[in-house]
Amino acid sequence: MTATAAPRAPKLRADATRNRERIVTAAREAFVEHGADAPLDEIAKRAGVGNATLYRNFPDRGALFRAVVLHVKTRIVAHAEAALADRSDPFDALQDFVHAAADEKLGALCPMMSGRFDPFDPELVEARSRLEGTVTELLDRARRSGALRPDVGPGDVFVAISQLTRPLPGTTCVNFADFVHRHLQLFLDGMRAPAPSTLPGRAITFEDFQHHTDATPGA
Repeated sequence: MTATAAPRAPKLRADATRNRERIVTAAREAFVEHGADAPLDEIAKRAGVGNATLYRNFPDRGALFRAVVLHVKTRIVAHAEAALADRSDPFDALQDFVHAAADEKLGALCPMMSGRFDPFDPELVEARSRLEGTVTELLDRARRSGALRPDVGPGDVFVAISQLTRPLPGTTCVNFADFVHRHLQLFLDGMRAPAPSTLPGRAITFEDFQHHTDATPGA
């Protein structure tokens, strides 16, 4: 009995990890499609698990929100770090990051980021710190190369990503998701130096983004 039971523990732990990952992935898709009130029963069904498994991993909706937001932020950090590791053209690397971050549909998840989490949650603080540092360096590197106009800040980038990936109200609107990358490219082209115009105001920082939207990607 001992010989046959020993190998089972790692398998059970792996199964539990896969179940949790499936739940988070399904929840992210459901929240993007239906908003923060997406039924938890539907999320469990999408994940291919029972309700008991969902609640065992996430005892309430808030715990699931936190897991989804951390998952998305971690993926955006990974995109930023991959872009920073790219030693080709600095502006192209920045451009690749912006398009990859948009695919995470940050704007659709913004309502879940407003006042729902402990602002001092260690994992969320760590993700924010990594993201701010990496994206700031991406911008600085592109600026040093002479390709990025000098009056753009990291908050400008995330305002554009959030606005272009936020679903519009109503059911009769054009499916703007089909045009996100087209309009992101228009925005990115406007970030190139030399600048054809002077931007009003000042560059948006991460702190400004958090203050004005209460939905900063690192909050």
